[in-house]
Amino acid sequence: MPKRVAILGSTGSIGTQALDVIARHPDRFTVAGLAAGKQIEKLREQAERFGVKVAASADEGPAGLLRVAVESKPDVLLAATDGFVAFDAVFAAVECGIDVAVANKELIVAAGDLLMAAAAKSGSRIVPVDSEHSAIFQCLVGESRDRVHSIVLTASGGPFWRKTKDEIQNAQVEAALTHPTWQMGVKNTVDSASMMNKGLEVIEASRLFGFPGERIGILVHPQSIAHGIVIFSDGNVKIQAAAPDMRLPIGYALAFPDRLSGTNGSDPLQAIGAHPQASALRFDFERPDPDRFPCVGLAYEALEQGGTMPAVLSAANEIAVHAFVEGKIGFGQIPIVIAEALSSAMVREVNLATLRQADAQARDDARAAVNAARRVKV
Repeated sequence: MPKRVAILGSTGSIGTQALDVIARHPDRFTVAGLAAGKQIEKLREQAERFGVKVAASADEGPAGLLRVAVESKPDVLLAATDGFVAFDAVFAAVECGIDVAVANKELIVAAGDLLMAAAAKSGSRIVPVDSEHSAIFQCLVGESRDRVHSIVLTASGGPFWRKTKDEIQNAQVEAALTHPTWQMGVKNTVDSASMMNKGLEVIEASRLFGFPGERIGILVHPQSIAHGIVIFSDGNVKIQAAAPDMRLPIGYALAFPDRLSGTNGSDPLQAIGAHPQASALRFDFERPDPDRFPCVGLAYEALEQGGTMPAVLSAANEIAVHAFVEGKIGFGQIPIVIAEALSSAMVREVNLATLRQADAQARDDARAAVNAARRVKV
């Protein structure tokens, strides 16, 4: 029987690519439910195209998300919204034993430990969608965690990898939104430019796979073809590589524990991301530069502090990025705003109530830091 898939965030980048995967494999999937934000006309078109009877927009709030996540009776829920809005819906699905393909950074960064514990109790499977975490997940299948020395996430380096510190700090919005490899939304693209996306992914990896920060590394890999690396205790290494196409990890997460068919694997270079006419493919790996990209260090610090601090980091970053895109602060002030919010926060034990409190307070503190930065700028 085809898997029934419900999607939270169906009109976003991940949601639309997931529907493309589903459309290509009608024998494997049907769409049980769709939830989106304010793009109501696009949501209506998606529901009509896939014959969906359970759909919800932002007008319905968290209740609509809950209806799609649980009442549509999916086999797998794709969580592809931003922020805290879908937390209750995702946790409700997990408690019902529904598998979750997770593409919500805030959910895993802030509440990953709670989610994994709930999944262990109910039997729900949590499968990551981010290309880097999908890569680590795939490398770990069938392996003993006791024999893992460390895991490594790769980063494209974003648009500023070859820029000087001064050039990065004074970068304009247009430059920050010009990613060399991936097509993503505004928030994720700016995060890639600051490399905060990689810092958040380190925290996600710790939550998903149970490794402390000191056993999670980062390497810049501009080709964005090798997505994750696992180094084992005997010195052997696994690298998961694939073309930079988000439909691949999405398809893997939806089909897990199976794999989809239909790939063109006859040309090995093309299969791992080379141009069809290329005669060679180069892999470069470089160490990240913490001086030019201080957001990475802030993420490791938040992970080490633990508790609600990763939630503070995520919320403050969201406010800082929004302020940068609106022209209220410069690019180089993003880590300053985040550091201010972290320094104002208290480490609290994690539960859904304290996470919401920490998130709200961090946003207030970050807005205050933005306003202070604007006064200095003026």
